[in-house]
Amino acid sequence: MAVSPQVVGVVAFYMVAALVMVFVNKAVLNSTPNLPTLFMFFQSVMTVLLLNFTSMFTTHVKIPTFEKTTAYKLAPLILVDASGFVFNALCLRDVEAAFYQIARGLVLPLTITVVALSTWTRPSIAVVGCAAVVTIGFFLGISFSEGLPAQAVPAPLALFYGFLSSLAIAVHAVLVKSSLPHVGGSSTMLSYWSNLGSAVLLGLLAFLKGEVFEFYGMINGGSWDWSVFLWGNLVTGVFGFLISIAGILSVKVTSPVTHMFSSAARSGLQVFLGVKIFGDVFTTQRAMSVGTILTGTLLYTYVKTRENTAPPAPQPPKDIEAQSPLIQEKSSA
Repeated sequence: MAVSPQVVGVVAFYMVAALVMVFVNKAVLNSTPNLPTLFMFFQSVMTVLLLNFTSMFTTHVKIPTFEKTTAYKLAPLILVDASGFVFNALCLRDVEAAFYQIARGLVLPLTITVVALSTWTRPSIAVVGCAAVVTIGFFLGISFSEGLPAQAVPAPLALFYGFLSSLAIAVHAVLVKSSLPHVGGSSTMLSYWSNLGSAVLLGLLAFLKGEVFEFYGMINGGSWDWSVFLWGNLVTGVFGFLISIAGILSVKVTSPVTHMFSSAARSGLQVFLGVKIFGDVFTTQRAMSVGTILTGTLLYTYVKTRENTAPPAPQPPKDIEAQSPLIQEKSSA
């Protein structure tokens, strides 16, 4: 069957936007590794500003009214979202771009676990098997072989950041479903609350960590080339906004299986570009790790497609590139 130009266009745009997000984020974090929290703060602020701007031209983007009761009910989601911002950034900062997918390889198993615990449902044996395949791929990737350059071996703390990032994504998937009723089911209003709340928390954290003062000192020092930080914030802010739309279009226009295969292709391109752009080290063992993780993920998609009678579960985990999707993708977990 012929593939429509619409499908090709949406999938291609989603892949390009996601790759731009990862590599621009990595470039900024490489240039200013001491300002990860402040970098994420600016991204949250940019999303809030773009939501306000977009709401002036379309009724599909709604800006919420601020109520203390709503803020209190959404506090868990906002806290997890802000934590995800920080741990994603710290993980990407401390590992190579080509290794980033391996470092966050436990997203699917943790999401399945959190969903099962929160809904008191037992996943099928097939789903558990898929999670086991992904977990094997993760441990294969972090079992380092001899002969690797020191800079290519991530520290245990970097792997811990990756685990916390994956856990935050898993918990976020559950909290989104329970939080939507508090904003009348509007995904854009939930995204606004989440990004605004994250901006407040990240700004406070950046202040407490001293990043604000470091930033001020670097600006006034006269020797800092701030162009990468400035343009990186602008690019990731805009593309982070666009990727949210691209992500949902990819699911709406294509099937979940096609969407997952496009994500797998993107992962392959991410590894290739990481090696070419940043000179990342990518061994046969790491290639086997990525392949095993992708195999388990694709098998999971196939299994969930076949399990038509299974009850709907919380929405799937978001990428670091998307951070806080404006419209959450609907599928079963």
